[in-house]
Amino acid sequence: MKVSKVMVIGAGQMGSGIAQVCAQAGYQVLLNDLKQEFVERGLGIINKNLSRNVDKGRMTGEQKQEVSARLTASTDLNDAAQVDLVIEAAVENMEIKTKIFAQLDEIAPAHAILASNTSSLPITEIAAATKRPEKVIGMHFMNPVPVMKLVEIIRGLATADEVYQVIEDMTKTLSKVPVEVNDFPGFVSNRVLMPMINEAVFTLYEGVATKEAIDEVMKLGMNHPMGPLTLADFIGLDTCLYIMETLHEGFGDDKYRPCPLLRKYVKAGWLGKKTGRGFYTYE
Repeated sequence: MKVSKVMVIGAGQMGSGIAQVCAQAGYQVLLNDLKQEFVERGLGIINKNLSRNVDKGRMTGEQKQEVSARLTASTDLNDAAQVDLVIEAAVENMEIKTKIFAQLDEIAPAHAILASNTSSLPITEIAAATKRPEKVIGMHFMNPVPVMKLVEIIRGLATADEVYQVIEDMTKTLSKVPVEVNDFPGFVSNRVLMPMINEAVFTLYEGVATKEAIDEVMKLGMNHPMGPLTLADFIGLDTCLYIMETLHEGFGDDKYRPCPLLRKYVKAGWLGKKTGRGFYTYE
């Protein structure tokens, strides 16, 4: 099976990044979201990234135009009727994702693969919303997508070997490194990362050190490019909390209990960089 046309659902930071790397790799891409303004904002992010690449000499103006020409705006899920692969990058919520996948199952051609960019939710459960569970798979890209090399590829219980192979091969065409992971809550990346972030929040909550000191210890002592509290602000504290809750519920183990301070910040609307305030304050 050959992938030539891709639909990306969700034109936010992750979705626009996925659409960009697919278009750069030569795929025809439909960038879909609920409203035209959301899609236009996503296309604007892509245009800014491509312009930066031209300015830095990574691509020519002509190449930028070619990439842009491969991107099409979409606000209708029925556009999935003409694609080979759908990559869903909607909000991290099981109810929303299963609803989208049930609709896609009705619309997309029989050969089409349905992939989710979920960062923690079970692919098997998402696949159960469709009549083609063998063609459902996880493609967990890292943020920022155009820069980060890793894609976790997650097999659901029923994912077919040939579907896995198509997605692994396609991932390589995006200049990414595919890593095969089985379907457990949080996969590998967030099962390891989120408890570390949560523990950093507990360290702050218990008054062990200031936020700056905690981040400095991890940067200088563990050679992390940014501290865990800064990273949490960049990811979004609501997303961190949701993933911790998914891990806590999925494993039933209290070592994944979200820190009360994380919960308090989310309730206060302090979600990190996107709201201007999290553990740190942003302009």
